[in-house]
Formats: sequence, structure tokens, C-alpha cells
Amino acid sequence: MWRTGVWLALSLGILILAGTPGMVSGQDPAAAPIPAPQIDLPQLFRDGGIIGYIICGLSLAMVALIVEHALALRRGALMPFGLAEETHRLILQGQFKQAEELCRQRPSFLGQLLLAGLTEVDLGYAAVEKSMEDAAAQQSARLARKLEYLAVISTVAPMLGLMGTVWGMILAFMEFERKANPQVSELAPGVYKALVTTLFGLIVAVPAISAFALFRNRIDELVAQSALLAEHVFADFKRAMAARRKAARLAKRRPGAKPGPRSPQA
Repeated sequence: MWRTGVWLALSLGILILAGTPGMVSGQDPAAAPIPAPQIDLPQLFRDGGIIGYIICGLSLAMVALIVEHALALRRGALMPFGLAEETHRLILQGQFKQAEELCRQRPSFLGQLLLAGLTEVDLGYAAVEKSMEDAAAQQSARLARKLEYLAVISTVAPMLGLMGTVWGMILAFMEFERKANPQVSELAPGVYKALVTTLFGLIVAVPAISAFALFRNRIDELVAQSALLAEHVFADFKRAMAARRKAARLAKRRPGAKPGPRSPQA
């Protein structure tokens, strides 16, 4: 029994020594590790070539679009503070021309909706509601069209990176045509340069598609809130028009009028 235990202990020791670097081969395990290669950013941009510079240009356009949409798609920009309350007060007072002038002086998404409704107040609330719905669809489409540029960049950038990588790989493997058995060290620089453009494309595509999704959700949210707020502005006008129609129907009835004879049933 004890011999079996000794053999097991010896076998375990041999396995541990074999799996420990430097113990069997005689190397010093405390030797300093090989330092990782350092990335030279200027050289990285030069290795990207013309396609790399095109992707960098797309990155600048992406940053400009993100800043522009971050400023334009603010709640205060689409729904200015106090505009709905002031317009509602003017509508209650019957000052529709002054309300239109106020909306023109404060151009915004909500202002366009209210202005579209105010131009149809003479035709009743149904026309006002239809006009605001059309204006909301038109203005939201305008915001979405500007946002599509980010979607285009998020698609084009990785495609350009892939094209640069394919071209670089073609140049790298052309070494097999010039040499019968090229070394790995001769192919590595070409492969490395080929992958640079893919890296650039992904660096641009990831924030572009993330910003596109974020701004698209923000547009949907603010458009819905603006449309609901515009309906609240005209809520009293809607009730007043309904009361006026009811009064008009009552005025048409003559006092003491008797209902006509009923038609005989079949």
C-alpha cells in the first residue's frame, strides 16, 4: 500500500515539474517577461493608407453629427418652456392671431404643431387635429432624415475597413508568388497593415450605431410628448366647439314640437 502511495506522489511531482515553466528546461522562472509590443499611433495612421484616411474623415463627420443632434434633440429645443402655457392662454382669450405670432417667434417642433393647428381653427377641431397630425409626421420625418447620416456612416465605415483589409491581404499573400517559401516574419507586416483599416472601421461604426439608436429613441419620445402637449393646448378649444355644436342643435328645436307619426311596421 505504501509503495502505491510513493509512486503516486512521485508521479504528481513529475507532472507539477513538467507543467512549471523553467523547472525542467533549466530556465529561471523569475526571468523578466518579454515586454509587449508598443503601438505607435502616427505609424498606425500611416499604415492605414488612403482608406484609413477616408475612415478618419468619416469619424470627424460622425463626431460633428453627434454634437449637432445632441444640441438639437433637447427637450428645451423641441418643446420651449412656457410656449404651450402662453399659447393656451391666448386661445382661451380668442386671440388666435397673437398665438400664431408667438409660435412664429419661437420656432420649434411644438411651435410648428401649434401653428399648424391655429391656421385651421375656423374649420373646427377636427381640422385642427388633422393639421397637427400632418405637421407632426412631417417634422418627425425631417428629424429622422438628418439622423440617417449616422446610420450610413455606421454601415460604410466597417465596409471600407473590410475593403482595406482584403486589399492588404492580397498584397501580403503576393509574397508567395515572388518567393517559393516565404517566412512568417515576411508575411506578418503585410497582415498587420491589412488589419489596421478593419480596426479603424469598427472604431467608427460602434459609436455611430450606438448614437443612432439613442437619438432615434429620443426622437420617438419627444415627438410623442410634443403631440400630446399640443392636444392639451387645444383641449379647452375642443370642449368649447363641442358645446357650441350642442347649443346649435338645441336652438334648431322648436318649443312644443311634437314628434312626427311613426311609420307602420311591416
